[in-house]
Amino acid sequence: MNETIAIPERAERYGRAMPRRLYWLRRHPWFLVVVVLPVLLATIYYGFIASDEYVSESRFVIHAPDQRQAQTTLLANLVQTSTAGQGQQQTDEVIDYMRSRSGLADLMKRIDVRARFESPDADFLSRYPLPFQSDRFERLHRYYDKMIDVRIDKDTNSAVLTVKAFTGQDAHDLNANLLDISEDFVNRLNQRAEHHAVAEAERRVAIAEDHLRDARLALRAYRNSAEVLDPGKQATGVIDVSNQLVMQEATLRAQLELTQRVAPRNPSLPALRQRVDALSQQVAAQNGRAVGTSSGLASKLSDYEKLSVEQDLATQMLSAAEASLEQARNEAQRQQFYLERVVEPNTPDMPTLPKRLAIVLEVAATVLCLYFIGWMLVVGIIEHAPEH
Repeated sequence: MNETIAIPERAERYGRAMPRRLYWLRRHPWFLVVVVLPVLLATIYYGFIASDEYVSESRFVIHAPDQRQAQTTLLANLVQTSTAGQGQQQTDEVIDYMRSRSGLADLMKRIDVRARFESPDADFLSRYPLPFQSDRFERLHRYYDKMIDVRIDKDTNSAVLTVKAFTGQDAHDLNANLLDISEDFVNRLNQRAEHHAVAEAERRVAIAEDHLRDARLALRAYRNSAEVLDPGKQATGVIDVSNQLVMQEATLRAQLELTQRVAPRNPSLPALRQRVDALSQQVAAQNGRAVGTSSGLASKLSDYEKLSVEQDLATQMLSAAEASLEQARNEAQRQQFYLERVVEPNTPDMPTLPKRLAIVLEVAATVLCLYFIGWMLVVGIIEHAPEH
């Protein structure tokens, strides 16, 4: 008896509840549009239509040949830190290259990127090109940029490359070829840097050769105009001759004085006096060649030494520039940076994207938040509206 009464009562309660819910939905049609419809569409698409996506991951670092493990001394640690910073800069350049249009163009020379993204395994909203879009390189680059991701792992300082595709083999092939073109890019960077270093060293050698040639021409012109070869050496020779003449003059003067005291009437006295006078004139002439006149060797020595010093400096500059050129050529024979693969690209055997349930829940949470924000705005506007 009790069961026959309970059933009608429960049915009556649910019967009253259903019209009340339908009445609430009829009074809030925007809830159907803003919340129910997007969640329903997301459930249908990600539950039954969206294609599986496979993700291939690899890791790499950029090293310098002279990069070593950290040393114990402070200086070695500073050098190691500097080298690591240079490698990090090269890594950033490689990441930018992978994302660039040039990177995509180089990748297309190795593998048919369009065919991988136009896979028949992909649904119409996931494959390239999207519906109502034409096939253009710019659109392909935007699509390609969404299918790859390159980031730096802060824990290991290695670059992580992930590539999405609609089959595991396509994801692996795209990832592996991206690493190949990145290695070629690093090699081109090395060649460009080496070419610049050698070209700069050769330019410095050419400048040093010009300076040396100009210095030699200036010194030769001065020798011709001043009629001297080496004023310093010539002045030394003049002084030596002058010293010898002074010694001879002193000897003759002593002989003359002795003869005058001993034999004042000696007939050789006039000849001795003439020889002393002649030697005195020769000494004065030699001293005049060295100093005391505007055309003397001393007046020419300063200009000559200036030109000679300029020639010596130009010679030293040329030697230093040639040594730098040789060093640049030696460094050009070895690779400065190289890409080292820490983890090779894997071939995924099961899809990991899209995360269907998470996306549906995210859509539901987003539209609910938007609906309640809009509802509160409308309620606030109605409450503050002036009454007529």
